[in-house]
Amino acid sequence: MTIDEAPLNGFHLRVAAYTTGGYFVDGYILGMIGIALALLGPQLGLGAVWTGLIGASALAGIFVGGLVFGWMTDKVGRQTMYVADLIVFVVASVLQFFVEGPLALFVLRFIMGIAIGADYAIGAALLSEFLPSKQRGSLLACLNAVWTVGFVAAYVTGYFMQGLGPEAWRWMLASSAVPATLVLLMRLGTPESPRWLLSKGRVEEARRVVKDYIHPDADIDDLVAERGNETSYRMLFSRGLRKRTAFAGLFWFCQVVPYFAIFTFLPTILEGLGMSGGFSSEILLNLFLFAGAIVGVVIMDMMPRRTFVIGSFAILAAVGALLGAFPGAPVTVILILFSVFAFVIAAAADLESVYPTEIFPTEVRASGVGLAAAISRIGAAIGTFLLPTSVAQLGTGPTMLAATAVLVVGGILSVAWAPETRHVPLSTASRARVGEAG
Repeated sequence: MTIDEAPLNGFHLRVAAYTTGGYFVDGYILGMIGIALALLGPQLGLGAVWTGLIGASALAGIFVGGLVFGWMTDKVGRQTMYVADLIVFVVASVLQFFVEGPLALFVLRFIMGIAIGADYAIGAALLSEFLPSKQRGSLLACLNAVWTVGFVAAYVTGYFMQGLGPEAWRWMLASSAVPATLVLLMRLGTPESPRWLLSKGRVEEARRVVKDYIHPDADIDDLVAERGNETSYRMLFSRGLRKRTAFAGLFWFCQVVPYFAIFTFLPTILEGLGMSGGFSSEILLNLFLFAGAIVGVVIMDMMPRRTFVIGSFAILAAVGALLGAFPGAPVTVILILFSVFAFVIAAAADLESVYPTEIFPTEVRASGVGLAAAISRIGAAIGTFLLPTSVAQLGTGPTMLAATAVLVVGGILSVAWAPETRHVPLSTASRARVGEAG
């Protein structure tokens, strides 16, 4: 029996819970800034530039975190980094309470973004390397689904914390220390990935982890091809992997540009579309985000990955084009279209925690996921930074059409480059890709 064939057990579910907990914190941190900015902006006298910079700061940090700490995770191991990034979340969350100006907040949010980028690479790599192939897609999809839960929870929590007075935004931003602390405590004692151990030649340690945690009858013979290969970023750009590296980063890029730009500044977008319903409309759309994320988990292993990614880009581009072309449509129509957009983009975003981990071999899995996250966050940061200015100078309709153009590009790239990875054992895929890359 191989790791890929082992039955799902309590250990798998615990690691999934610890890892998804980190993604909840990631989503909570990124989601809270939108509602907090509405309060801290006037208090700190922020203009459009500082508003955009603070809104995009964590996204820019994710670029650095994914790029640097994905590689570091492949070098020093999953388990060490799995705990270290949560410590950063706790400390930086608390420090946000004491900031006195926009620069300090920008720096702290940037540091938190670095930790988020690291967690994207670490968590997805570690979890994928433990899971059996039959349940891998659905459980990895839970990462992004729980991220969405955290994003929505931040909005709801922030709404109810507004009554704490003029300093409410401080409590909002510092509140992420609570879930971060809980997840940190849960992650303590998680074993190292046996695939990573074997890739570093630590065969007996890998065998012991498999026997103790995965199944007494499971073996590691199928992982021999993953043993002793060098971890290097150059491998990501080798003949066998460069197309997959480009796809992993660019499909993610094209999903998150409209996601973060639109939902970070959701009140502004809705107002520009003639919807001033306040909390009721915004919470409804956030609920559609949540529902879409859950449905994405359910259907993840029911259809080919290519069909999912191409179909979702097509639907999002069609809905985005309608919103951009008819910003003056009746409120009911706008709400229906935006609800569909929120539902589909949240479901499609579940692919972000599945596809990249299945594309790369063990030696560079965290590096590849980290690089893909870094590429995606370049676009997310740019989109978030430019959106307030775009809405102010061009209007909401043209801004939505610009976001739609990004989705069209994502669909075209997916048609050309998206591989099919559903139910493919990681060991089999790794052997094939290492051979191609050599």
